[in-house]
Amino acid sequence: MKLNKNKLPNCYVETTLMLISNKWKVLIIKELFEGIKRFGELKKSLNNISHKVLTYNLREMEEDRLIMRKVYPEIPPKVEYMLTDTGKSLYIILGEMRKWGKEYTEKIIIKKGDEK
Repeated sequence: MKLNKNKLPNCYVETTLMLISNKWKVLIIKELFEGIKRFGELKKSLNNISHKVLTYNLREMEEDRLIMRKVYPEIPPKVEYMLTDTGKSLYIILGEMRKWGKEYTEKIIIKKGDEK
C-alpha cells in the first residue's frame, strides 16, 4: 500500500496497522531483523509464501520505506533486502507481539491441560 502522507489516518494505531497489517509483512520484517537477505532466502524462510505475494509485499514495504532494496550490477542480478531505520524501529513492537503470543500460547496449553 503506498501511503500518501496527506491521507494518513488520524489514528496512529491505524497508521501502524496499515503498514504491517498482514502476516507476511510482519514475518518479512522478523526475517530481516536477522540481517540482509536475498529474495530466495526470504522465500525459503517464509515457507508458504508465493513468489507473487512476496514480490508484492516487498515492493509495498519499499514504497513505505520500511525496507531498502539493493541491486548489484551483475549477471545474474543480485538483489538484497534490508530494513531501513524506520523498519528497525519496529523491533520493540514485534518483540512485544512475540512475548504476548508466547504468554497466550502457554495459557492455552495450561487451560487445555486442566480441562482433561
